[in-house]
Amino acid sequence: MTQDESALDQAARRLDRALSLLEQELAGRRAGGEGELFDPARSGLAAELERSRERERHLEAAGAEASRALGQAIAQIEAVLGGGREG
Repeated sequence: MTQDESALDQAARRLDRALSLLEQELAGRRAGGEGELFDPARSGLAAELERSRERERHLEAAGAEASRALGQAIAQIEAVLGGGREG
């Protein structure tokens, strides 16, 4: 056996093991069990989603504050302009 064939055989065995693990995971999901293969990815996605939701809440609050400040500035400008017209 050459070195290339050996590397190819090793790669084929790794692929076979990975496919077996995936098949076991999918069979467990079909049976209604919780799979462990995707749990770390699911946990990471859940954490990222929560961070995104927190950022969304923060941005909404900042937007509301900016809107309030803008409304006050408009009212002050209108008061100044209106005051100048009356005099």
